[in-house]
Amino acid sequence: MRALLPEVCSEIAVLGAHCDDIAIGAGGSLLELCRANPGVRVTALVLSGAGTPREAEERAALEAFCPKAEVAVTVLDLRDGRLPAQWDLAKDALEAVRRNCEPDLVFAPAAHDAHQDHRGLAKLVPTAFRDHLILGYEILKWESDLAQPTVFFPLSEETVQEKSELLAAHYPSQHGRGWFDHEAFAGLARVRGVQCQQRYAEAFHAPKLTIAAARGSATE
Repeated sequence: MRALLPEVCSEIAVLGAHCDDIAIGAGGSLLELCRANPGVRVTALVLSGAGTPREAEERAALEAFCPKAEVAVTVLDLRDGRLPAQWDLAKDALEAVRRNCEPDLVFAPAAHDAHQDHRGLAKLVPTAFRDHLILGYEILKWESDLAQPTVFFPLSEETVQEKSELLAAHYPSQHGRGWFDHEAFAGLARVRGVQCQQRYAEAFHAPKLTIAAARGSATE
């Protein structure tokens, strides 16, 4: 299991069941990480939306959320809400992505997510990324499935504002949803900030991580 050194992050994998999952769950963290690591490689896999207007939204959004990064995006056409019935296709796609990247960090849905597509992808991720730091992001929605996170990524007020603006600009198809607004995104970020003694934060669930101490040569 790899430990993450944020100042030495050369490759990130971001995985979502639907267009907008990644940006909602980890958009602020991506903005901060990519700006701190110019040239970082970001490999994205989204399981549904190919061939629809949502694919164009997603491609433009991920470019915007990953400034100064080298971004590769794959969007598939699996049926929304039917991942359990398309398990083999999802697993094949995930393994294909894994063969072409070696990330320091993987952003993916959280394993407890109430949406069957999110939850199904979360269960598949460790089967392909077996020796990687996986952070399960949270998506605020009508289901009462938010759980207490274990990992926090502090965000500046400017980043929280930028995240909301980018979401609004790049996902017009979602504007009619009651949970898709600045108050919802900033409100959750404020709560997670309180929980880590910061103003704002994104929060994640880590199934497993390693703490690595710096090792130097000992002298007698």
